[in-house]
Amino acid sequence: MKSFSFTKNSTLVNLIYINVGIFLFTNLLEIGFTLFNLDSFNFLKYLHLTAQTDLLIRQPWSMLTYMFLHTDVLHLFFNMICLYGFGKLFLNYFSQKQLVGLYLLGGIGAGICFICAYNFFPFFANSINKSYLLGASGSIMAIILAIAFYIPNLEVQLFLIGKIKLKWIAIAMVAISIYNTTSSNAGGEFAHIGGALVGMLYIYLYKRGKDIVGPINKLIDRITTLFRSKPKIKFSKQPKTDAFYNQQRNADNQTLDLILDKIKKSGYSSLSEEEKKQLFDTSNRL
Repeated sequence: MKSFSFTKNSTLVNLIYINVGIFLFTNLLEIGFTLFNLDSFNFLKYLHLTAQTDLLIRQPWSMLTYMFLHTDVLHLFFNMICLYGFGKLFLNYFSQKQLVGLYLLGGIGAGICFICAYNFFPFFANSINKSYLLGASGSIMAIILAIAFYIPNLEVQLFLIGKIKLKWIAIAMVAISIYNTTSSNAGGEFAHIGGALVGMLYIYLYKRGKDIVGPINKLIDRITTLFRSKPKIKFSKQPKTDAFYNQQRNADNQTLDLILDKIKKSGYSSLSEEEKKQLFDTSNRL
């Protein structure tokens, strides 16, 4: 069994920074809106994921933005604790790119599950127009289920509980989400289920040689290269021909003869700064 590594978490920490940074930014905007008696929700609704398909078509970016938004400090805190703990465990078996790719793919899968549930089950018919989704929990569920599906019998230490195998943690989390699909947080629970399905599917295909987050990582690489400064192109000098070399040598000899004649007649001090430089450069080339 591999030991935990604390040196491969830069991408994980960056994900947490992004979530925290966006939380602080949106809350500062909300404070500004409130001070001017404006409704901040009118701005945030363009970033939340809606269950209304016609509205989703007009704001497709919300499928990505919603997974970096949180309702309050506790919502953010518990999500980031889970992301850090299980993300660190994930990085002991997978790469940083796979972590980012699965975070995004899990969030997309969670969003799709939320939308499908609210448009399929009659239970949500009266609430679909006022339901929206936000939070990283769907993405985190994908990471948790992926690592639990990959090494189900690995034991982890939980506060107040003690050592417990990953598979039991995963089963309990999925079972709780299924049980709460008719609660006031039904949308979030369906998102958890969607993220869990993506995590299991990812490992199922990974064990068969297919990494489904690869295309996402390639897209991220292409986007990041657009913002990188292009390296300066260095033009290699063309090799000098014998004719060019002889011509330059003859010119240098003539220049040197003229300067030496001037030194014989008037001394070195009579040379101008330009002539002194020419004397030095020509002497080095010959």
